[in-house]
Amino acid sequence: FKVAVSGGSLPATLAKALLKPGRHEDPALAPQYSKWQIFFADERAVPFDHEESNYGLLKKDLLDKIPPEQGTPAIHPIDVSQLDNTQELADRYQEVLMSIFASKDSVKLPIFDLILLGCGPDGHTCSLFPGHELLREADAWVAAIEDSPKPPPRRITLTLPVLTHAHKIAFVATGGGKRDILKKILEADDEGRSLPCGL
Repeated sequence: FKVAVSGGSLPATLAKALLKPGRHEDPALAPQYSKWQIFFADERAVPFDHEESNYGLLKKDLLDKIPPEQGTPAIHPIDVSQLDNTQELADRYQEVLMSIFASKDSVKLPIFDLILLGCGPDGHTCSLFPGHELLREADAWVAAIEDSPKPPPRRITLTLPVLTHAHKIAFVATGGGKRDILKKILEADDEGRSLPCGL
């Protein structure tokens, strides 16, 4: 089971859903994390212990709390030795994806079983922001961004073609501040359709 996750409030929300006490009274229905491979839909170019690290959030909120009997997922974080070179960071993460998804030369894009994404109040998802040139990236699987409108500015992100080729995509949006943008996206007006979350 190959899943990519984003950051923000998503790791905490995911942990509440998956680790809720009594949720899996029948052990056969509990997630078997040993069958999971977890990737990051985007990541900030910061160390893992930084408060903005998506890996750090997921580790704190979910990974460190998985009961041992449910197994340990394979985790695919960024290469923190490349934090000073965002393009190299993106290239190395793309190499990780290629080593796992592209066992055949004919593979054009990775196909995730599930991608779990958040939605920013401006309609961004991953590190794909409204009007940004990365929305037009058609070849790379992973792209670098040096000028994110939301701090921190240096990040890597899965590209739009990768997102749209997943078997399933689920958006997790919490908080009243996202009500207006979600309304635009769900009503699919012209603005909503042009936002990264609406694409």
